[in-house]
Amino acid sequence: MTEYDFDMTVDRRGSGSYKWDSSADSGMIPLWVADMDFPTAPAIVDALRRRVEHGVFGYTLIDHRYYQALTGWFDTRHGYAIDPALVIYTSGVVPAVSAIIKALCVPGDGVIVQTPVYNCFFSSIRNNGCRIVDNPLIRIDRNDGTFSYEMDFGHLESVAAQPDVTMMLLCNPHNPAGRAWRRDELLKVADICRRHGVTVVSDEIHCELTLPGFRYVPYGTVDNSAIVCLSPSKAFNTAGLQIANIVCPDQTSRSLIDRAINVNEVCDVNPFGVEALKAAYSPEGAAWLDALRTYLNDNYLFLRDTLARKLPQCPVCRLEATYLPWIDISAFAITSRQLEENLKSEAKVWVNCGEMYGTDGYIRVNIACPRHTLAEGLKRITGHLCSL
Repeated sequence: MTEYDFDMTVDRRGSGSYKWDSSADSGMIPLWVADMDFPTAPAIVDALRRRVEHGVFGYTLIDHRYYQALTGWFDTRHGYAIDPALVIYTSGVVPAVSAIIKALCVPGDGVIVQTPVYNCFFSSIRNNGCRIVDNPLIRIDRNDGTFSYEMDFGHLESVAAQPDVTMMLLCNPHNPAGRAWRRDELLKVADICRRHGVTVVSDEIHCELTLPGFRYVPYGTVDNSAIVCLSPSKAFNTAGLQIANIVCPDQTSRSLIDRAINVNEVCDVNPFGVEALKAAYSPEGAAWLDALRTYLNDNYLFLRDTLARKLPQCPVCRLEATYLPWIDISAFAITSRQLEENLKSEAKVWVNCGEMYGTDGYIRVNIACPRHTLAEGLKRITGHLCSL
């Protein structure tokens, strides 16, 4: 037992929670959007309380302490040395990705994604007039009843070679496939993209959420020309505070991105996001994070064991990172979108359908909640599927 009580229930209804208040049904269990139900680290709450007590919330200056927290964390915890001069701060990773595409691509350019993948990649590409180029991941079935994914490097080589393909959006760790990419895999990506002049933009928002036996390899440590997007928001449950960072080594690209950030009007950040990042990237934040990762791993094992007993025809993707297990529901004669709707209307539990991420036949489940909430949600999911 740790000093952090992740089993504690926090009533989020009526708080303006996108996750909990998007449904008017008070009986709905939301296991969908990537937002945790745990209070954030005490160090962050204390830092925000001190900032609130100051009482003045004007425009925010990003000072050296912010950059010291950011660079010190990634250097010490992940062996990723970041030069503060290469960092652009902004309000979130999705605005960052969108601004990077706007800055470095022209309408009609192809941008590589690896499906199934985070749905906002699709909208960021389309909204900037660019073309989605799919390099689907390869499913690998494992002997323990789970499955996993690998990159199709041969296909990546072929699409990267297309003259109008100029960028690749890498999800590292990958959402929803749950992969913490190995160094050798990332080195292959870097080699292929470098030879074909494809800029790699790595979304590393889930980087802190690795499970036991797996580690996060910062893409910037294998490709010193890459653009990397970072934020404490997923790991520390601070998405509403809106803070993120872009690391861009190339000066010309960095200037173009900085201009796009300003054109998109996402150049200003609020004081609470700044204080939260500094508190998160501290020894106290690290202690809370390590306890959280243990709890999330136990939740994952609970989910996997529950489904193995009650729905053995629905294998679970091995979770190496994130808190978003990916579950195969192809044994049932129903689309994932229809299943999502049926679960919401009949079982009162909300999950994400695989179609959102470019691959039907799967659902994504958010396990970042107290175990009793997860247990009730799984009871409803398995009960509904067993009745089909």
